[in-house]
Amino acid sequence: MGNRISKVYTRTGDSGNTGLGDGSRVPKDGLRIEVLGSIDETNAQIGMVLAQNTSSEVNDDLIAIQHALFDLGGELCLPGHVAIADADVKWLELRIDHYNDALPPLKEFILPGGGLASAQCHLARTTCRRAERSLVALSRHETVPALALAFVNRLSDLLFVLTRVLARASGHAETLWEHGKRVR
Repeated sequence: MGNRISKVYTRTGDSGNTGLGDGSRVPKDGLRIEVLGSIDETNAQIGMVLAQNTSSEVNDDLIAIQHALFDLGGELCLPGHVAIADADVKWLELRIDHYNDALPPLKEFILPGGGLASAQCHLARTTCRRAERSLVALSRHETVPALALAFVNRLSDLLFVLTRVLARASGHAETLWEHGKRVR
């Protein structure tokens, strides 16, 4: 087991830099740190979904995802380290198929909502999409494992499917987008 956090503040980041897992220092507003922050936010949003008393199956899947997101954060914090495997991406695809098979086909876009758990899951999905955009931006400047990109892409897809599952489980209808229906 690695080092335990015994002291929360170190003062080493007071100058606007932070340390990566390899000991190198990078600016706190750098692309890699932006990605790490978005991954962390996605994990926190998933925690908010878990706080909504979802089913044990959804809970188990979301907790597994939280662990994988920590692994992904470790991978991104230690350039050259690989933690996300093809099996992780395939697992997300299996879970997407599992949940989606029980849902009616979509014919329109869905507006975020559908009850508290579903709405929170929509936030997790949008945060995950931001993480994906940041990861793509980072990949234009540094080497990013392809499986990390695939994992984040599939995760946002799974979170979308789970918004639908959670809306139904809570008895809320999905609000479908209607073209032209807006305040004028």
